[in-house]
Amino acid sequence: IILPEGLIEFIPEFNLLMAELNDKLAAAGSDATEESVLAALTPENAERFNFLPDFIRAQLLLDRDPHGNVQVAKIETEKLLAATVTLELERRRAAGTYKGSFSAQFHAYGYEGRAGLPTIFDASYCYALGATAAALLANGLTGYIASVKNLLAPASEWQCGGVPITSLCVLERRKGKDKPVIRKALVELEGPMSQPYVAYSKMRDQLRMEDVYNVTGPIQYDMEGCKVSTDIPVTLQLELGQPPKPLVVSGKAQR
Repeated sequence: IILPEGLIEFIPEFNLLMAELNDKLAAAGSDATEESVLAALTPENAERFNFLPDFIRAQLLLDRDPHGNVQVAKIETEKLLAATVTLELERRRAAGTYKGSFSAQFHAYGYEGRAGLPTIFDASYCYALGATAAALLANGLTGYIASVKNLLAPASEWQCGGVPITSLCVLERRKGKDKPVIRKALVELEGPMSQPYVAYSKMRDQLRMEDVYNVTGPIQYDMEGCKVSTDIPVTLQLELGQPPKPLVVSGKAQR
């Protein structure tokens, strides 16, 4: 079972608990102890807090991020779900409806996902962003984020510029107060940026049964002998309006 980091934020009851914890712990004089937290929470959230395993309660009260909020990335969601499944199975065992065994093993793939070598596109894109940021500063333009557009075209045709940071901000709770922050980017299931998910949802039944890879080996750097070495990420292609490419299975193209 693969769980995305941050999944815990989308459990409604847990989200309500975290929102109140962020507010209560941001208040002056609030000590991060279980006793003080339980005394400050609403009865509903106090019940949710008590339901959590000991190690999850401890993680909720550990170091906060610079904004005073719970550090969601440090909460071991997979162990929380495994612990709650164990509790439910034990309840069923006591009721005589379950006789099996359950033992979970965990592995985090965060570094495997983030530590790969950069592709040719990655390197070109970062060079373009760095040069754009330097040009903005050299011209006295602060409060901007470097941007690069027209990414489906060759790098020589990319369009570089700056986007005001304020245009990207939304109001969120930080240390008990509303503050402007840049909205967190999430996978969109619907709306103007949902093309990658929509494309995946149409082919996932086939992907369950077949191995379909764009490149079956490591990242390629031969710009002359390997055309895909200069491809941009598939998800970005879809977000920019490019239609999905046909799947290739055993040397045959399938739609």
